[in-house]
Formats: sequence, C-alpha cells, structure tokens
Amino acid sequence: MTPDENLKSMVPWADPQRQMACEGWLAEMAHAHGVRPETLRIASADASFRRYLRVDTQSGASLIVMDAPPDKENCEPFVKVAQLMKVAGLNAPQVLAWQQAHGFMLLTDLGDRTMMSAIDPANPQANHALYMQAVDALIAWQLSSKAGILPLYDEPLLQRELSLFPDWYLQKHRGLQVQGKMRDTLDRMFQMLVAHNLAAPSVFVHRDFLPRNLMMPAGAHSDLGVLDFQDAVYGPVTYDVASLMRDAFLTWEEDFVLDVTIRYWEKARKVGLLDYEDWHQDFGAFYRAVEWMGLQRHLKVAGIFARLTLRDGKEKYLADAPRFIAYIRATSARYIELRPLLRLIEEVEGTDGVTGFAFGRM
Repeated sequence: MTPDENLKSMVPWADPQRQMACEGWLAEMAHAHGVRPETLRIASADASFRRYLRVDTQSGASLIVMDAPPDKENCEPFVKVAQLMKVAGLNAPQVLAWQQAHGFMLLTDLGDRTMMSAIDPANPQANHALYMQAVDALIAWQLSSKAGILPLYDEPLLQRELSLFPDWYLQKHRGLQVQGKMRDTLDRMFQMLVAHNLAAPSVFVHRDFLPRNLMMPAGAHSDLGVLDFQDAVYGPVTYDVASLMRDAFLTWEEDFVLDVTIRYWEKARKVGLLDYEDWHQDFGAFYRAVEWMGLQRHLKVAGIFARLTLRDGKEKYLADAPRFIAYIRATSARYIELRPLLRLIEEVEGTDGVTGFAFGRM
C-alpha cells in the first residue's frame, strides 16, 4: 500500500478536496517537522466541527494535527490562548505550524490518556491527588490573568448562554411554549443569576475545565495537560472550579466536592484571588457563589446538549441531561431566592425524584 492509499484508509474524509489539501500540507510538514504522513489516524473529535488526528514522526514521537474547517471554526483564539497558557506555565499543546487558509494545525501531543480515564468513580478519595493537580493548574492559570486580553464574560454573553435552556431544552427538546408565567420566571431568575455571578472578581476562564479536557502527565511533563481552551474568556473566578467539581459527565457526592473546593479556596485566597467581600475568610459565602455560577453553567449546558443532539445529530449528549437537571434541582432547592426556578423545573420534569438526588448524584 502506498503512503497516499494508507492515508486514505486510516482517516475518513467527507470532502475530497480537503483531503487533498491535508495530504499536500502534510508533505510539507514531513520536511519541516519530520512527520510521517502515512501514519495519520484519528485521535479524537469534540462537540464542534473540529477533530484531532495523530501522526508519527521520524524520531518515533507523535504530533497532533488539528482539522478545523475555516468556514466553521476560527482557530485564532486557540493560537492566542495556547500562548497565554504557555506564559502561565501550563502543560498545554504548543502550535508548531498553522495552515490558516485550510484550517490545519500541527501541535505537540499530550498523549491519549485523559484525567477522566484515570479516575475511579467508586472511590472518591483515590482521586484526591489528581484533583489537587487540577486545582494547582487552575490557580496558575488564574494568577496569569490580565484584563483586556480575552473576550469579556459579560452580561450579554451570559444571557445568550442562558437562553439556550428555554430555546433548545424546553422548546425544542420538551416541546413547550416558553411564554407567560414560565417566560417571566425564567427572565427574573436569569437576571438575578447574571447579576450575582458578574459581581465576582474576574480572571482568565477556561470555560470547560473538567477531567475530559485534562490529560495525564506524559513524557517529560509531571503536570496535567490542558486541552480544549479555545473558548477562554475573562470572567468570574468561580466558573472553572464550578466546572471542575460539577462535571458534565461525572458526579460526586457533596462531601468530596466540598473537600476539593475548600482546598481550592485555601490556595486561592492565599495568593489573593479571592479578595472580594468576605470570601477570603468565609468559605460559605464563596461556596454559595460557586453554586450559583454552577447553576448558570448547568442551564447553559442542558441547552447545548439538546442542541448537539437535535441539530447536530450527536445523540450521546442529551443522554446526560438528567445529570444537569439534578444539579439544577439541588441548587435551586438550597436557596430560597431560587425556589421559583425549582418549581418551574418540577413542572417540566415532574416532582418524582426530587428528593432522590443527593447533590445531583445519579
């Protein structure tokens, strides 16, 4: 089999012209970076139109090829944030080459073992050291923050994200008409959530900081790798720790969530990241803010997962919707200001099971 035939058999292409463009570019990379085009194979794909391919090099190592059609994906934020992460001292992919016209990128390879794959869901404390590594990476990222570099996580963006819940989860998935009392309740709850969350100090926000996007140390690195950072913004310091401990694909009992969040709080306040109101001395006040930020995220992600399934045909995502509804119920039930949202969710989902979820545990 020739190298070109091998390339065609290992990686499926919907567009023959794009395949030809990739083959031509890889031939150039063979000279510049020692890649072996005939070894190209699928590494992973994400929820966007972006996918990742792995290719071996003459030295026996491997690199990653990002395949991101420029009419569907803008790679400029990825390049920018990758550089910011390098400055912060994080173990993130380095951009070795970028064919901007066709949306191909050559990256260093952080391996194929995610933190998620190393986690033992049945034994929370066995994963404590891993979460502490994640906390350390998060704090390093936040400490490197500067205003005016990344897009603002501002009110319009937060409101647009929240609108995904009524537009896609309630209307498209549940088939409901979001109007009248339901619309008024959602508008009031969303306004309160956004105002509360925007009051927090601002830092660099990864926006999807969770075990599926963290890589186990490989090669010469002793730190967790960080992936999928292209949507980073400048916003609430509570966001990424909420993402880490209220995962889209993994749920912990609250004692473990509290344990790790307290460790984050202790480290973050020592380095001055939580100099706001009484957060530096009152963990309870900080934890409330994390929960409210997590609620905003879960409403957004429930909408995104419905859209991924209904619009993009990625059925596996909506299967995780009950986890988010459980998170939303648990937080809404805890705070009296959020009870109208709890009643709305109970009307939509039914009241059975409300007491059966322990902090969203499924």
